[in-house]
Amino acid sequence: MLVLGIETSCDETAAAVVEDGHVIRSSVVSSQIALHAPFGGVVPEVASRAHVDLIAPVIADALGEAGVTLADLDAVAATHGPGLAGALLVGVSAAKALALVGDLPYVGVNHLEAHLYAGWLEQPDLATPFAVLLVSGGHTMLVAVDGPGRYRVLGHTVDDAAGEAFDKVARFLGLGYPGGPVIDRLAREGNRRAIPFPRAMPGELDCSFSGLKTAVVQYVRAHPDVVVADVAASFQEAVVDQLVEKLALAAETTAATTLVLGGGVAANSRLRERTADLAAATGRGVFLPPLALCTDNAAMIAATATFRLVADGPTPLDGGVNPGLGLV
Repeated sequence: MLVLGIETSCDETAAAVVEDGHVIRSSVVSSQIALHAPFGGVVPEVASRAHVDLIAPVIADALGEAGVTLADLDAVAATHGPGLAGALLVGVSAAKALALVGDLPYVGVNHLEAHLYAGWLEQPDLATPFAVLLVSGGHTMLVAVDGPGRYRVLGHTVDDAAGEAFDKVARFLGLGYPGGPVIDRLAREGNRRAIPFPRAMPGELDCSFSGLKTAVVQYVRAHPDVVVADVAASFQEAVVDQLVEKLALAAETTAATTLVLGGGVAANSRLRERTADLAAATGRGVFLPPLALCTDNAAMIAATATFRLVADGPTPLDGGVNPGLGLV
């Protein structure tokens, strides 16, 4: 089964062709970072207009790299939520148009569910149950995965997402956008124990980063000569400490055999290191997705659509987008 997946939930225009739910025939991602960097974050209207300009060439590139045409496909899929409404509409409209022209089934895909499928996409025999830390600029949650289509949300952020906190702290420190990669790089030069930033909600599966963000601002204002690398390292360690503690608790609660990371913040080097250490210390397996599958991509959309098409059938063409769509 060949599925074309399209992803336009935020600021990445992506298309991919996946065979049988786990063989990536092509994966093309066009980033808008340069467009949004002057604003310090994603501007929804700018993102939507860029998707309109990029969607056709990105799809053409994905089909070309896979060596297929529309006639070779078995289905077309697109992210229909959650995300920015205008951005989602571009991808869904393109997918529906291709489905109509090619007389193909259309599948609307939940972006959050797709991040869970990144594990199976890379490692089809990944055993369940596993505990997933899904952490990005828009979402931070702990999910128990008992099998395809069987998920339980165990906890989530009560305020800022972890990636959002990275971006806001980086912007306050004058480090630019996106904040996660630059803080990760700068933290390697700093002392992660230099500043005792707080760790919120210990012993709970929910998490919080708003207070930590405020603590960074207050500390830097009170200590204007502080070494910025130490601030970055100490802040990052506080975020990772909280995330890893929650993941450990989730794994114990669900008797998970494997720890899995997903989402853009899963590319953070310290989080990957600490998650691998946790798995080794507790005798569990671990899946750290390749960096290309951490950030938004269309391969995970196509992989998820393959399962959903078999399990649920095609999505009606009058189905719209759902910017606030949850996982379950």
